[in-house]
Amino acid sequence: MGAQKSIHAGKAKIDVNVDLTHRLCASLMMPPFRSSGGPLSLIIGSLCLKHPNLFGGSEKLDVSWDKGLYDSNALIAYRRPRPEWLSQQSFVIQHSLTPEIGIHGTPMDNFSRSGSGGVNLSQFSVGLDLTDPANSTWSSTTSISFKHVRPVNDDGRSISIDIDGFPVTYSGNSHDNMVVLKQESHYAKANDRSFVRVSFQIEQGIPLLSKWIIFNRLKFVASKGVKVGPTFLLTSLTGGSIVGDMAPYQAFAIGGLGSVRGYGEGSIGSGRSCLVANSELTIPLNKMMEGVLFLDCGTDLGSGRHVPGNPALRQGKPGSGLGLGYGLRFKSPCGHFQVDYAINSFQQRTVYFGISNLGS
Repeated sequence: MGAQKSIHAGKAKIDVNVDLTHRLCASLMMPPFRSSGGPLSLIIGSLCLKHPNLFGGSEKLDVSWDKGLYDSNALIAYRRPRPEWLSQQSFVIQHSLTPEIGIHGTPMDNFSRSGSGGVNLSQFSVGLDLTDPANSTWSSTTSISFKHVRPVNDDGRSISIDIDGFPVTYSGNSHDNMVVLKQESHYAKANDRSFVRVSFQIEQGIPLLSKWIIFNRLKFVASKGVKVGPTFLLTSLTGGSIVGDMAPYQAFAIGGLGSVRGYGEGSIGSGRSCLVANSELTIPLNKMMEGVLFLDCGTDLGSGRHVPGNPALRQGKPGSGLGLGYGLRFKSPCGHFQVDYAINSFQQRTVYFGISNLGS
């Protein structure tokens, strides 16, 4: 149920991808957050424009627009040519709209699902990315950007408080402004039987004006995969912490697909700190299908009460949780399909569906 098309206009290339399949899968995982916006709200897909030689000097321009069920993202990136031994520069403008269910969502069905809390984030940013020359194992990117964050309700109107009357911004107004210096570093090493990946992300809020946010946010992900006979064991550890000023939407949300399965998005907790451990054993069944056994656990390390407004306490989130289950991975030339069945600490069962890499 997807369609892809590439159009060449001179030296420019336009990639179009329209996909209706994800709507069915996503609707099975979560309740609707807002009323339908008409026929266009049914469309999920992306539009991408690439120009490899904008001004005749190998300048690259990428323009992309992605639309999901309840979110959207528009990106403009301009890259100047530089020698390979120097940092590559990219000027980036981005606007996104996302439902903030991880922090302000309401846990449902013994924390196995998350309902809308009526808070969405409209974010606009403009900045400069510097990507250092990569070696065989390390790569890093430094960026500085101005961000304008505006919470809105499900009807698109600006809000400054949530449904309980607590502020949803640091400033207490309808928006927050900040300048963020970010450093990302990645390490990866692999051979025929195993791999190791480590990534670090550090963000520093720079107070150019007195009411702008001053903070330091650290996040890391470490993972290791090992082949054990015909099976493959993958383990990972994710952690983070934020110090200084913060708005509620900057908290770490724990729970959901990609975090602790068996829970809805953010249903375990939302804190200034987090620690999540995942383990997954993949068992090949045939050339196109794999079975998976997994165990996930996560905690906010008791930091939920330090988030402004304490949304985790108001929503009754437990602060820690464990999920285990099994799943299937089906691979085909036209796409990958996965089903995960998980049970959480409250004996509530959840099924996750996913489809990716669809062909035309």
